Amino acid sequence: MPPAHGNDLRVSRTTNDLDPDGSTTRPGPASATSDARGPDRVGLVLAAILLPLAIATAAGLVLLWPSAQAPSTGIVAVDTEYPTGRVLSATTESCAGETEDRTPDGDIPDRVRCTLVEVEVTSSDATGEVVEVWAPVNLGVTDLGPGTRVVLARYLATETEPEVWAWYDFARTVPLGVLAGAFALVVTAVAGLRGLRALIGLALAFGVIATFMLPALLEGRDALTVGLVGSSAIMFAVLYLAHGFSRRTTTALLGTMAGLAVTAALGVAAASTARLTGISTEDSYRLAMLTGQLDGTALRGLFLCGVVLAGLGVLNDVTITQASAVWELRSADPAASRGALFSQGMRIGRDHIASTVYTIAFAYAGAALPILLLLQVYQLPFLQTISSGEFAEEIARTLVGSIGLVLAIPLTTLIAAVVVTAGPAPAPDPVHGHGRRRQTAPPAHGHLH
Repeated sequence: MPPAHGNDLRVSRTTNDLDPDGSTTRPGPASATSDARGPDRVGLVLAAILLPLAIATAAGLVLLWPSAQAPSTGIVAVDTEYPTGRVLSATTESCAGETEDRTPDGDIPDRVRCTLVEVEVTSSDATGEVVEVWAPVNLGVTDLGPGTRVVLARYLATETEPEVWAWYDFARTVPLGVLAGAFALVVTAVAGLRGLRALIGLALAFGVIATFMLPALLEGRDALTVGLVGSSAIMFAVLYLAHGFSRRTTTALLGTMAGLAVTAALGVAAASTARLTGISTEDSYRLAMLTGQLDGTALRGLFLCGVVLAGLGVLNDVTITQASAVWELRSADPAASRGALFSQGMRIGRDHIASTVYTIAFAYAGAALPILLLLQVYQLPFLQTISSGEFAEEIARTLVGSIGLVLAIPLTTLIAAVVVTAGPAPAPDPVHGHGRRRQTAPPAHGHLH
C-alpha cells in the first residue's frame, strides 16, 4: 500500500548496512545468508594464516630473549660522570698542535689557536663548581657564548690520578625535546586519535629494539632470526595499534610479512655472492673486537639484521597504503571484480613505487653526503670505490630493501583484492556509486511509481 503522504517515505538502515570496515551494503533476503557466511570464511582463512605467524613470533621472543646480565666486553670500567654545565666565558689561546690539527699536506703545526672555555657545573655533586676545558678544534669563541649549555666529562680521582674535566658535547636535550613535542603535537592534531596511537606504536617499536634486539645481538644470538622476530613483533604492535583490528590491517600485515621474507632471502643471497663481511667501517670493526664476534658468520648476520630492520618502515608505509587503496576502490565501485580491483590498485602502486625509489635514493645520498664529498677529494676511481666494503654494504642494503618493497606492493594488492571481494558485492548506488541507499524527494503527488 502506498504511503498516505509523500513526506512519509522513509528509508531505514540497520546495522546490516555496515561491513566490518565501515562501508555500507544493501541488505536483502537473497544475500543475507551468503553475507553471513562469506566474511566468516574469510576471517577463518586470515586467522589460519596469521595465527601461526603470531605464535612463531611469540615463541621467538621467548627463546631469544636476552638474559638480564649485560654481556662482558672486556673493557675496564672507568669512574666517569657526564654532568651538564653553563658556559661563563670562552677565550682564544695558543696551544701545541696535535694529530687532529694536521694540515692537508700531512704536517702537524707546532702551535695552533685553541678555545679555552670556562664552565659552571649545573648537575651532579659538583654543582656550582667552575672548571676550565678545551673545546674541540672546530669550535670558536663565537660558538660558545655565555649561557650555552654543554655536557662535560668528569673523570673521578683515583689512587694514582687526580680528577680531570674535559669537553664532551653540547647539551641538546631541551631543543630536541621541544622538537619531539612539536612532532607529536602536529601528528596528533592532523591525524587525531589514530596519530596518537601511531606515536604509542613508535614508542613500543623502539622499546622492542632497545630491550630485545640490541641485547640479544650483543649476546651473540643469531642476528637474522633476531631481526625477523623483532620486526614481526613490531609490525603486529604498530599496525593493529595505529589502524585497528580489521581485515584491511590484517591484509597490510600479511603483505608486510611477505615483504620481510623476500628481503631476508635476498639479503642472504646478496651477502653470500658479494662476499659482504660486515666489517666495513672503523665502528663495525671496533664493535666486533669488543664483543668478540670477529667471525664472518656473526658479522654477516648483523648486516642481514640491519637489512631487515631498515626496510621495515617503508614496507609498513606501502602495504597499508595499498590495502587502503583497494578498500576505497571497492567502496567506490562495489561491483568491481578482483581483476579490476587489482589492476586499479596497481596503478596506484606503480606511482608509489616510483616515488619510493626516489625517497630511498635521496635518503641515502643525504646520510652519506660526507662520504660522497670525500670521494671528490680523493679522486678515486668510481667503480672501484662503490664496490669497496663500506659502499657495497650500503648499496646491497638499499637494493635488497627496495626489491622487497617493490614486490610487497603487488602481493599486498592481490591479497587485498581477494579479501575485499570474498563477500557478496553490494549493489552500486546509481548516483554516488557507493552501494548505499539514498533518500529521494517523493513524487509530486505522493505516489510511488
